[in-house]
Amino acid sequence: MLADVVPYLVCPVCGADLELADRGLLCPGGHAFDIARQGYANLLPGNARPGTADTPEMVRARDAFLRSGHFDALADRLASGVAGVGPSFVVDAGAGTGHYLGRILDRSAGAAGLALDISKHAARRAARAHPRAGAVVADLWRPLPLRGGVADVVVNVFAPRNAAEFHRVLRDDGRLLTVTPSPRHLGTLVEPLGLLSVDERKTERMDAALAGYFKFDARQEIESEAVLTHDEVATLVGMGPSAHHVPADQLRERLRRLPDPLAVPLSFVLSTYRRLM
Repeated sequence: MLADVVPYLVCPVCGADLELADRGLLCPGGHAFDIARQGYANLLPGNARPGTADTPEMVRARDAFLRSGHFDALADRLASGVAGVGPSFVVDAGAGTGHYLGRILDRSAGAAGLALDISKHAARRAARAHPRAGAVVADLWRPLPLRGGVADVVVNVFAPRNAAEFHRVLRDDGRLLTVTPSPRHLGTLVEPLGLLSVDERKTERMDAALAGYFKFDARQEIESEAVLTHDEVATLVGMGPSAHHVPADQLRERLRRLPDPLAVPLSFVLSTYRRLM
């Protein structure tokens, strides 16, 4: 799986090309990086501090919830958007478990994909997301361990956006597809559970942050509703940023005051940008 993407990778220390060697990756400068038995490579520099990485509990929650199918409408719309580009190499920046990348590669025959995430726990699952996907532990805020101009598409779903690096790794006519929650997302849960709310100007701020590197191309809103049990709501909360702010015991106590099951709005914004020359 990793072999499909090694030709696109570079050493995070010196920037030289990497090649497979025994059970690791090696650059001409002698920098070596192990490949875990689960199939992913850790390309974080030695001074990296992965303090924002998803925990094992968050990764398990994300895997369980995404497998339930509640976000399938989003995954299918994203995969269709990428397939329309006809990519040969797709980078999922902030890939988590690789759920979306797997769906994308199912729709993009022959394409290879690379899952980048700062969490090694997520990379373990992403390495098994698809036969044509490789997974690498990397920090999106640092130079990405990729050669310049190699990706047809960069996908960014609920993850940090490094506009300069996305621009660098994309081909001249490359596309960036982002997914963000709208202010309506999980609306019935935000106040009663004390969840983090979405900035009303989030999309506007994203456009401004990408300006200078990307030109806005298209945008669509994806609206649906899920009827969730309390256990499913707890899993949903546990996979996202609110997991850091609402302790599990408080979450359970607040959930007891709500109907079981209950209807929850799911609302996403899918944006497409073209790389500026």
